Amino acid sequence: MDADATRLRAAIAAAPSAPVPTCPGWSATDLADHVTHVYRHKTVILRTGAFPEELPPAPPGDALARLDAAYAELVAALAAREPGEAVATWDPADQTAGFWMRRMAHETVIHRVDGELAAGLPRAPIPADLAVDGVDEVLVRFLEHGSRHWPDDFGDALAALDGRAVRVSTTAGGSWLVRLAPDGVTVTPDAPAASDAAAEVTGDPVDVLLWLWRRGGADGLIATGDAALIGELHELMAKPTL
Repeated sequence: MDADATRLRAAIAAAPSAPVPTCPGWSATDLADHVTHVYRHKTVILRTGAFPEELPPAPPGDALARLDAAYAELVAALAAREPGEAVATWDPADQTAGFWMRRMAHETVIHRVDGELAAGLPRAPIPADLAVDGVDEVLVRFLEHGSRHWPDDFGDALAALDGRAVRVSTTAGGSWLVRLAPDGVTVTPDAPAASDAAAEVTGDPVDVLLWLWRRGGADGLIATGDAALIGELHELMAKPTL
């Protein structure tokens, strides 16, 4: 996370007014403000164990100074907690500090990619194990959880689904059967190749991660089966990954 936060800061500093192509309407400075807010919000949760009603006033300084201060406070709050300690989260299945440790690592790497795209910088590597875990997080914690707890966020997209499944896998391990149904998405990890998927998407874990987060195209992926169903999955991912 520290390496990605450093790269994110450098990308914003390189082109603070550049538009962020993956976050329509945002400049790189807006991206910095967003990440700052997320870091400050999660710092309060980690310190108190509960969601705040409001945040304390932002620290003084420009956008980068505020980002630096927020990141330093987040790291201190993370270091003060054990992963298994009870802390409020938005997922009833995992009410621990470890949830936020994982979430902030992925928040940082995805927005680091946003910053690099805005600044026109080459994308720095993403470790394969982090990418595999990120695929699991975005499918289970964002797509499945979001479609079942906040279905209105998906508009009419869920109603058009017919219950068929796409198998998502990576060349570094990890596979997920993603069943797309009108009452919500169900994600089953460790899906075997012989699963009843109507389509499959596989590739390098970084390529899969960025495709699901809509930060990268499908050029490096291998897609088989029903192409329209794969397209429905990718369109659904636009809802929880804004």
